[in-house]
Amino acid sequence: MVSNRLFEIVYLLLNKNRITARELAERFEVSTRTIYRDIDAISLAGIPVYTEKGKGGGISLLPEFILSRSVFSEQEQNEILSALQGVTLLQPADSTLALQKLSAIFNKTASNWLEVDFSGWGYEDRDFWDGLKTAILQRRVAEFDYYSSYSEKTLRRAEPMQLWFKSRSWYLKAYDIIKQDMRVFKLTRMLNLKITDEIFAGRGLSVSMDNPPAVEKPLPLISLRLLIKPEMAYRVLDEFSANIEGQDEDGSFRISARLPEDSWVYSTILSYGEHIEVLEPVHIRDVIREKAQKIIERHM
Repeated sequence: MVSNRLFEIVYLLLNKNRITARELAERFEVSTRTIYRDIDAISLAGIPVYTEKGKGGGISLLPEFILSRSVFSEQEQNEILSALQGVTLLQPADSTLALQKLSAIFNKTASNWLEVDFSGWGYEDRDFWDGLKTAILQRRVAEFDYYSSYSEKTLRRAEPMQLWFKSRSWYLKAYDIIKQDMRVFKLTRMLNLKITDEIFAGRGLSVSMDNPPAVEKPLPLISLRLLIKPEMAYRVLDEFSANIEGQDEDGSFRISARLPEDSWVYSTILSYGEHIEVLEPVHIRDVIREKAQKIIERHM
């Protein structure tokens, strides 16, 4: 398209001191006459482009020109570049290219002050992420197997609307076609994702971080009090930093948290081994004792 060619010509001029009409014509596979018409159009748009004839001549921009200074303030330019630096998860190659283009347009070298990468250290299924992105952007129905907190496996059909990162985990906000309601699906519990060719109509995303949609089955909340030895300080700060009541003289952490009672709570407590004690409630102490006994029996 002509508009794309005009933008790319400006971009090339921002990165080169001078370029000839012949070079541009060969690049875009058009005539030099077309290139000169493009230059006239760029000039009429208010961009100070000029041409010099003869040996060593060509097409240039005024040296002091910076595109978009009239559109974005200095602070806005810095914020845009800084934000792009943090986008490295879904399409890092595309983000890098966009960052390079905007850096040239703003005539800036972005300071690498932040790097955000939500992926793990090991292998991750890029097809899974790309599939969800495609489903959201193209409004295509997704099908997948889902495991609930009760380890119940069900086949789901949903209209994906938004990826959601909260409390160190990724979730999918979607309209559940079977339940006919908004739902939140934890990505790590989704298997066998299939993006169908079925297109769905747009819906208003009336779900916020503070008001999540309904879960499959509301889990009972328990008031959990724990005593964790100082050897596990790094984990306490990772997992319970907002729930620390205080520390004993030996450095042990006293934790008070209100959490859903599920397998995650049990496995988390057990993962601390001999470094943790459940103070309350009593029935959780009993559950942990029973599970620990079963572990012992399996290792006899």
